[in-house]
Amino acid sequence: MATQLKPRMECSEAEWQARLDLAACYRIFDHFGWSESIYNHISVRVPGEDNAFLINPFGLLYSEVSASNLVKIDIDGNVLSGNYPVNKAGFTQHAYFHRHLDWAHAICHTHTTEAMAVSSTEGGLLPISFYACNFQGQIGYHDFEGVTVREEEGERLLANLGDKRILMLRNHGPVVLGRTIHEMFVQAWALQRACEIQVATLSQGRPIHVSQEVINVHQRDLSQAQAPGGPGYADFEAWKRKVDRIDSSWRD
Repeated sequence: MATQLKPRMECSEAEWQARLDLAACYRIFDHFGWSESIYNHISVRVPGEDNAFLINPFGLLYSEVSASNLVKIDIDGNVLSGNYPVNKAGFTQHAYFHRHLDWAHAICHTHTTEAMAVSSTEGGLLPISFYACNFQGQIGYHDFEGVTVREEEGERLLANLGDKRILMLRNHGPVVLGRTIHEMFVQAWALQRACEIQVATLSQGRPIHVSQEVINVHQRDLSQAQAPGGPGYADFEAWKRKVDRIDSSWRD
């Protein structure tokens, strides 16, 4: 149960570690400029509790999120612990994926300018950069239906995701799902880079498209460029150290 490392709350060691990682993730996103006022969401399933997940308190900036103020809710929207409300749009979308995808332990949705711009173009993400080649054939697309607060849209979100781990909401922005928070983070980072490069490239003229043959080779060999610890682990831990040096209050 709680120890001196878990201030003002009772939870398992596994849940506290998940809280620390998720709070750090919010601060990393904020450091990159991926926050959107008090909106958007990153959620993580509580280890050992298939029907519970952690999400940001509605009303706080990403820079204010800490391990202890994250809200714990179940997949029906009931608050299990926390003193803040939860944005219905975040609950509806994330809960549906957490409920129906047993591998989706970490999920983020962002509104960055570049990713929203790419989601708002007919061709979506184009095979015109190193990072974009990571994702060719790996992204689902879902047509815009308005703010995501209706549970019945969840069925279409799931169907359009299919066997992918990224769903680009057209005219809206990406949802990135991962087996771990580290995997979700590194996928979101690489996708953001791909979108930034696409916006910059298209502003200069006609892009050079990479052939499918080369894309296949690129995707085959990507694992050889991975650092130890599993997908995204070294990346995430490096950025945790960075935000810790800037402001360690996410650990509270």
